[in-house]
Amino acid sequence: MKKILYLITKSNWGGAQRYVYDLASAFTKKGYDMSVACGGNGLLVKKLKTENIPVIPIKSFQRDINFFKEFKSFFELLRVFNQMRPDVVHLNSSKAGGLGALAARISGVPNIIFTAHGWPFGEKRNIFSKILIWKLSWITALLSHHVICVSNYDLRIAQQMPFIKKKVVRVYNGIAPMTFSDGTAVRQNFPKGVHITGTVGELTKNKNQIALIEAAREDKNMYVALVGDGENRRYLKSKISEYGLTQRVKLFGFWDVRTVLRGFDTFVLPSLKEGLPYVLLEAKMAGLPIEANHVGGVPEILDAKDMSEFTLERMVEQTETLYHLHS
Repeated sequence: MKKILYLITKSNWGGAQRYVYDLASAFTKKGYDMSVACGGNGLLVKKLKTENIPVIPIKSFQRDINFFKEFKSFFELLRVFNQMRPDVVHLNSSKAGGLGALAARISGVPNIIFTAHGWPFGEKRNIFSKILIWKLSWITALLSHHVICVSNYDLRIAQQMPFIKKKVVRVYNGIAPMTFSDGTAVRQNFPKGVHITGTVGELTKNKNQIALIEAAREDKNMYVALVGDGENRRYLKSKISEYGLTQRVKLFGFWDVRTVLRGFDTFVLPSLKEGLPYVLLEAKMAGLPIEANHVGGVPEILDAKDMSEFTLERMVEQTETLYHLHS
């Protein structure tokens, strides 16, 4: 069976990591020889090990740009590819994509696939950074044999890039059926009978949880549950304290969505940038009223009448087709 190596920059738990875990687990069950290479020792690594999926540490991987570390990462990847000789390298996240695509080409990997989990040049940056990141994203796409876009929104952007239109395909993120608890674990932290507005996601600028804190500052009757962890936690906690909102806005840390979603009366996704958010699929499956910024693939979920395109089974099926091309 084919030897497939996933590559992702960080091993924390976000949408891209969930994607890698879901696919690696599914293809392991199908009998493929699966491995994941990543930086750090986060929740992704722990979850993969519980599924007995080999994890290869890329010690010099980090999200922020550091040219010495990028140089080291590149040669680490060359060594890994040359030792493993994978049939497929499936790249995720911008840095892993760029360095991985170049190293995989040099190593002669027969099938290189890059999944764009929302194009990074869509983030709020200065114009020079946007141009540079667009060029690097385009080079990554050129070096890859196939480019997966997780939404039609990102697919349209990719199709405007020179020379890659024929290699891009849209494959929606998908989830398996799940059972939700009654949400008592969340509700017991708020006064009885209040309307709880909640969101779930990594605490980052792009996820924009600060917007809900600011809204609660203006609306004295607003109660907010923020579920997730990340680099912005300390900042958000300080703002909650500064605004005197500790009784009405709660930071819950990382919790399973099945435990928390039904604890919300309204699910809100205030993100400034998205690819195709898993949590919105889960909120829709839970039957919650939803308010969301129309960014990336969000409208495609909100407007969907038939959710069959957003199943894990369909995502695996469409991805597997790509694994058997060019190799």
